[in-house]
Amino acid sequence: MGKGGLIGELSAEFAGTMVLILFGCGVVAQVVLAEGASGDYQSINWAWGIGVTLGVYTAARLSGAHLNPAVTVALAAFKGFSWAKVGPYCLAQLAGAFVAALIVRAVYADFIGAVDPDTTAATQGVFFTAPGLMPDGNTVSITTAFVDQVVGTAILVFVIFALTTAWNNPPLANIGPWFVGLLVVGIGMAFGANAGYAINPARDLGPRIAAFLTGYGDAFVPAEGPVYFWLPIVAPLIGGLVGGALFKFLIEIHLTDPEVEEPAVGEARPNV
Repeated sequence: MGKGGLIGELSAEFAGTMVLILFGCGVVAQVVLAEGASGDYQSINWAWGIGVTLGVYTAARLSGAHLNPAVTVALAAFKGFSWAKVGPYCLAQLAGAFVAALIVRAVYADFIGAVDPDTTAATQGVFFTAPGLMPDGNTVSITTAFVDQVVGTAILVFVIFALTTAWNNPPLANIGPWFVGLLVVGIGMAFGANAGYAINPARDLGPRIAAFLTGYGDAFVPAEGPVYFWLPIVAPLIGGLVGGALFKFLIEIHLTDPEVEEPAVGEARPNV
């Protein structure tokens, strides 16, 4: 690890997650509040992917750039990451997402005040996810949204493990973050409709707390519809474990041992 020790690692997780959410919530704010005049759903997919890429470059050398509690837990379960660091890493990620959302809230305060002065469900999607709205006017069921988040996060972790396991002939570490960003773009394009592809508990909970504290009073208990905030926390954690297990048993156990020991996945990589 870097000479900063655990404090340096947590600082990197905070900063990397903050960069991710600045781009992610920022692009949703631009698209939603400008009513499509400044982008569309594809803009959202690409900006989230760019945010992931730049967040990984920000944090990778010090912390391995998890940027996601689901990734951190999966790394501890299957890749030897220290369980003692799981809680601190997750808190740092949550704090980074929270601060980034506050910044987006401040930058877009005039737009929010003009478009949605009562801070209602009309603009809450800038900050946190909800079940998707179908053409018949009904929302996606909790069961479907839960399965969607498990599947999306399983894909995320499975492919991250594939991209970062040296035995699997991955891309070079210095371009690896671009492939992780493209992975997130692909997940958004393929699995974004049901539940907004949170696939990251910190990404949803941090901005949700920020939104609640800045006027979105029903962020946790909506006036209508089911209580949903728990789902983007629980389902991605399960999905990450599913994806990690699938990689281990479908791919990793069949790989030939490397001649040179590699850094554990999720640990700092000096050549990033």
